[in-house]
Amino acid sequence: MLADLSLARRVAWTWIVVAGGFYCYDMLRDTGDSLTSNGRPLGDDFVNYWSGAFLAWHGRAAEVYNWPVYHAFQTGIVGEALGTYIYGYPPVLLVLTAPLPLLPYIPGLAVWLAAGWFAFWHALRLALAGRDGLLLALATPAVFINAYGGQNGTWTAAFFGGGLCLLQRRPFLAGTLFGLMIYKPHLGLLIPVALIAGRQWIAVAGATISAGTLVVASVLLLGPEIWRDYLQVATILRQTILEQGAGGWHRLVSVFVSARLLGADVLSAYVAQAAVGLVAAGVVALAWFRDAPAPIRYALLVLGTFLATPYLLDYDMVVGAFVAVWLTRPENVVHHSQRTVLITVGLVLIAPLFAALLTNTTGFALGPLFVIPAFVLAARAAFGEPHPVHAAAH
Repeated sequence: MLADLSLARRVAWTWIVVAGGFYCYDMLRDTGDSLTSNGRPLGDDFVNYWSGAFLAWHGRAAEVYNWPVYHAFQTGIVGEALGTYIYGYPPVLLVLTAPLPLLPYIPGLAVWLAAGWFAFWHALRLALAGRDGLLLALATPAVFINAYGGQNGTWTAAFFGGGLCLLQRRPFLAGTLFGLMIYKPHLGLLIPVALIAGRQWIAVAGATISAGTLVVASVLLLGPEIWRDYLQVATILRQTILEQGAGGWHRLVSVFVSARLLGADVLSAYVAQAAVGLVAAGVVALAWFRDAPAPIRYALLVLGTFLATPYLLDYDMVVGAFVAVWLTRPENVVHHSQRTVLITVGLVLIAPLFAALLTNTTGFALGPLFVIPAFVLAARAAFGEPHPVHAAAH
C-alpha cells in the first residue's frame, strides 16, 4: 500500500508540473493583441460569467438571454473573432456572481479561478487534511480541465463536497451549501433523495431556505421576466446541445450521451438514462436510510449523481476528489483489496482527462464506465459484510 501511495504521489507531482506548464503556455499564447484565439476567449467560459454579471448589474439583465445582443457585448470585451458562448444558467447565478464586474475582465478571471480553487481546497481539507489534501487539490485532473475552461467546477465541488463533510457537525450550514447548487440543478438531483432517506431534516431546511432565498433575490433584483427568458433558452439548449450534440458530445460523461452515440433515438436514450438514474437513486436512498458509514454514503451520493444526470461535463467531476478520499477510508478498504480501491478511485479521477479523448477516438462515449466500478464498489461496502482477509489485514 505504501509503495502504491508513493507512486501515486510521484505521478501527482509530475502531472502538476506538466499541466501547470501547459496552462501557463496557453494563457501566454492567448494574451496577444486580441483576447481570442480560434474563437476561444482568454478564460473560455468565464466570458459568460463576467458578461452576464456585468449586464445584470448595469440594468441590462434582459440582454443576458438575448443571444445576438449578448454576443455583441461579449465581442466588445474579448474581440470580434469570438465563437458561440450562450448564458445557459438560471438567473440565480447572476446573483452569486454579482461581485465579478467590480474587477476588469482579466483580473476578474484570476480572482474567479483562484477563489474557486481555494474554496475547493478548503472544503477538501475537511476530508483530507495536511499535505496530501493540498497535493490532491492541485493534482486532481478535473481541476486543470476546469481552469482551462474558466469553469465553475471547483465551486460546485466546494458546495457539494463541503456540504457532505459538514453534514454531521453543522447540518444547517451543510444544507445551505447544497442550496447554493441551485445554479446547477441537474447536479443536485439526488441530494433531496439522500437527505430525506437519511432523515436529515435540518439540512433539508437549510437547503430549502438557501435555494429559496436565491430565487426570490433573483426575482426581486432582476425581475420575474428573466426567469421566462431563461426557461426559453434552457429548452433550446437542451434540444440542441444535449439531445442533438450541436456543441459536441465528447465532453459529456453521461449515460444519455452514451446511448445516443450507440445509435439510440432521443426517447430511448432518455429511457436508458432514467433506468440507470432510478437504480442509482434507489441504491443511494437505501444506503442513507440504513445509515451506512458516512464516507460510503457520501461517495455513493456523488457517484450516483454522476450516473443519474443526463448532463455531466468533465469539469463537473472536480468533486470526484472527495470520492477518492472517502473510498480509501477504512470503512471501505475492509471490503476490498487496497489495490482494487486505488484503481477504482483512479478511474474516477482520470475520467475528465480521457473520456473526451476516447469519445473522439472511438466514436463512443465511455464516460460512465469510469464511474460504474466505483459505484458498485461503494454499494458493496454499504450493504456487504467486510471481507475477513481484508479486515484482518487492515
